[in-house]
Amino acid sequence: MAFVFNFPDVGEGIHEGRVVEWLVAEGETVGVDQPLVKVETDKAVVELPSPYAGAVLRLHVASDTAIEVGDALVTIGEAGEALPPGESNHPAPVLVEVPTPVAAASAAPSNGSRRPLATPRTRALARRVGVDLGSVQGSGSGGRITDDDVQRAADAPTAPAAPAVSSAGISEATAYGAVERVSLTHLRKVIAGAMRASKQISAHVTHVEEADVTELFAQYRTIKASVEAEGGRFTLLPFFIKALVTVLKDYPIFNASVDEARGEILLKKYYNIGITVDTPEGLIVPVIKDADRKDMIELAAEIVDLAGRARERKLALDELRGGSCTITNIGPLGGVFATPIINQPELAIVGLHKIQDRPVVVDGEIVVRKMMYMSISFDHRWIDGAEGARFMTDLVNLVARPGLLMARL
Repeated sequence: MAFVFNFPDVGEGIHEGRVVEWLVAEGETVGVDQPLVKVETDKAVVELPSPYAGAVLRLHVASDTAIEVGDALVTIGEAGEALPPGESNHPAPVLVEVPTPVAAASAAPSNGSRRPLATPRTRALARRVGVDLGSVQGSGSGGRITDDDVQRAADAPTAPAAPAVSSAGISEATAYGAVERVSLTHLRKVIAGAMRASKQISAHVTHVEEADVTELFAQYRTIKASVEAEGGRFTLLPFFIKALVTVLKDYPIFNASVDEARGEILLKKYYNIGITVDTPEGLIVPVIKDADRKDMIELAAEIVDLAGRARERKLALDELRGGSCTITNIGPLGGVFATPIINQPELAIVGLHKIQDRPVVVDGEIVVRKMMYMSISFDHRWIDGAEGARFMTDLVNLVARPGLLMARL
């Protein structure tokens, strides 16, 4: 008996994703729990295992296709088994990514029995706006028709000529000059939605303080030399994570979230610190679990591991969840200071900014010290400005006096 495996509900509000790569082909025999497909969901790329053993009868969607929870992914049955009723007249979409322009691909002979390649959501949109998918030129991978293709067809007064397509996007002439349309990636849409939601939910306010990190930098260079002599890697970030955790214990409201439906504040007794990672595809925030229980050398190794796999999109979903507070290191990119956006449902995010030599007055004399700005953005609905100021004063004090920090670990 043939079974259809649908895109499952992976929890925590995730309702859509994108097929990145099929790991099996039609006709191939698969076993239970064998990886079938890589799917980008939230900010991770995950492998979905097969719930059944048997032969792959039908791959329902192409690579680089947007999917929603409940959409059919693959039909698995006995070798040579007929497809369930309703599927036999709908051959599987072409799964090979086409490197040539879509316009050129359209010149290939058409298959009269092949349905236009589109997701169920795109088909529903086409029906809603009265667009015949057979007349739409797809701009997605392998000629897939996207929601934007359908909308352009619906908005056009007459059937337009097929647009010129480059490997980067669709070229288009406007009254002001040429433009290039590039599809938004799934990750960029996720980031945009998260940023918009955070600004709409929280009353953001940012407090900035200046820190003298001369002594911290000296301690860092000593430890770095020792760690790297043994083949490890070490950065400044573990110092800041340890200082942050120490101060969070004194100010638990900054390590909390709010259950508005029940009218309760959740003061978290764990310290899972999110670290922002700049990747070619956008910002990703892996989470260091139980940061209070790890020494700085362990933290340094985990930071390197998580950041590397974040850039390769190899993080598991659990490694992106469960944070209690986030720290973002903006300094290496330049700028004086910034106002980071809170990572929901957390209540605060700490920003680390550029370290540079500056003249300052110490004991009545002008000396050159390593100085930096540190910021905290917090939800002013639940945290008062005075509390934010006290939090940052204590955090900066620990950063400026690494001996005191070590004594409190």
